[in-house]
Amino acid sequence: METGNSLSLMELFRMGGLFMWPLLLFSIAVIAISLERAVYLGCHDLRMDDLGALMLGYIREGKLAEGREYLAPLVKRRLGARILLALIDRAGLGEERMERAAETQALSCVSSLENGLSFLTALGSISPLTGFLGTVSGMIGAFRSISQAAEVNAQIVANGLYEALITTEFGLVIAIIAMVAHSVFSHIVDRFSADVEQICSGLIIEMAGPRRKEPVRELRFFDDH
Repeated sequence: METGNSLSLMELFRMGGLFMWPLLLFSIAVIAISLERAVYLGCHDLRMDDLGALMLGYIREGKLAEGREYLAPLVKRRLGARILLALIDRAGLGEERMERAAETQALSCVSSLENGLSFLTALGSISPLTGFLGTVSGMIGAFRSISQAAEVNAQIVANGLYEALITTEFGLVIAIIAMVAHSVFSHIVDRFSADVEQICSGLIIEMAGPRRKEPVRELRFFDDH
């Protein structure tokens, strides 16, 4: 219902025309993906510092079996436990195998964390373009009304432009929400990736011990992910 000069969302939606329908679908998709990612990340503990410190203690004490027993029950809720368990399981098989095992598991974990983020990026780009397209279509209709009007007045022009700009506003709002959500989730994944690289490198160095002749290469599991 209209109160003073304000309009309800339903009225704005009707005034926006045909292009409001794809924008509605985009907004639903952005909200659904954002909520799903928030729930997924909330259900998985991404801390690595405590696991790294515990595994370092087990390695120094020569208690790798105890380390495996500690990590095994955690793999469902802690992605870091999956990576460190893969690393511990390859202990004694050489640095290269340990690195490959950790890298494979880490890439799998990061892929699960990034699931859906590419859609947020796409929706953040497509939504304002769809809004602009609706605006252009609305302005074409406005100028057509002007050309068909016997007398041109400011109200005809203003109403046409007002309706045309509604789709741009909605498109920009959807894009902002999508890009903010993408930035937040990407920051969480990047921080997890950095922690994994640092801790895995330290554990491999510790497990290699004095037998190592060359330093472990810098682990780069997540370049340009």
